[in-house]
Amino acid sequence: MANDTTLKPTTKPKLERPKLYKVMLLNDDYTPREFVIMVLKAVFRMSEEAGYRVMMTAHKMGTSVVMVAAKDIAETKAQEAVDLAKAADFPLMFITEPEE
Repeated sequence: MANDTTLKPTTKPKLERPKLYKVMLLNDDYTPREFVIMVLKAVFRMSEEAGYRVMMTAHKMGTSVVMVAAKDIAETKAQEAVDLAKAADFPLMFITEPEE
């Protein structure tokens, strides 16, 4: 009986990085600019300047990417921002979608 000393190749399971999701700000013609910037600063920790740029991009293009994060973080932040707007009676909308 010979000892089998040949090494069997071990396969490492491939760990896929979690899909990232974009949080998108949708333009609307009712929410005041100051309120949009306040939400971006409060929820997404943006500076005044960054908030203004994101808000103006959404204003001109219809949407703007606010942040890219793991799905649960993106959805939580988007919901937090929408809830703030609803509490203030504004139709401000944030959505999440998978990053390509």
